[in-house]
Amino acid sequence: MTKIYTRKGDKGKTSLFGGKCVQKSNSRVEAYGTVDELNSVIGIVITQVQKSKLPPSLKLRRTSKSQNHILKLKNELTEIQKDLFEIGTELADQKSEVKNQKQLAERIEKIEKEIDEMAEQLPEIHNFIIPGGGEAGSLLHFCRAICRRAERRVVALSKKEKINKEILIYLNRLSDFLFISARFVNKLENKKEIVWRKEI
Repeated sequence: MTKIYTRKGDKGKTSLFGGKCVQKSNSRVEAYGTVDELNSVIGIVITQVQKSKLPPSLKLRRTSKSQNHILKLKNELTEIQKDLFEIGTELADQKSEVKNQKQLAERIEKIEKEIDEMAEQLPEIHNFIIPGGGEAGSLLHFCRAICRRAERRVVALSKKEKINKEILIYLNRLSDFLFISARFVNKLENKKEIVWRKEI
């Protein structure tokens, strides 16, 4: 039986694709590690979306764009997980040439369309929204915050090394997708949004 542990990282170092040994606090490791964290929490969201307590009529009817979107949300999140694996793999390879630009650009365009479709079904907001709502909505807000952190880590890496610029665009747009998805799921579950207003 092959053991899962190797003991090679016991002194705080790890190897990038290509074999270079670096500290686990290295900017590149921080970047792909945070992307991996985001991917893991999206897995939790998918589980919760499957249990989402939507009105029975929503589960049966597939006429409107909004209903169709929520029914496909699980599949879209799974596609996003695949994107994040690709991004993490690229970030882990210091010698990697910039690749997957066209693929990521196409995925960004797809995500933008999903955002627009959901936004059409939601009331406009002019203030910040306090993260929360139902379990699925709350977890999507949580994913959005992790996505922003992943984006910051990749920006920090980009100041030191060359990376695929589409990765930054993708993460920026993904955070918007996760935010609007949280609002959309909360609406479908009849969970009230709490608008934050600064008290004078």
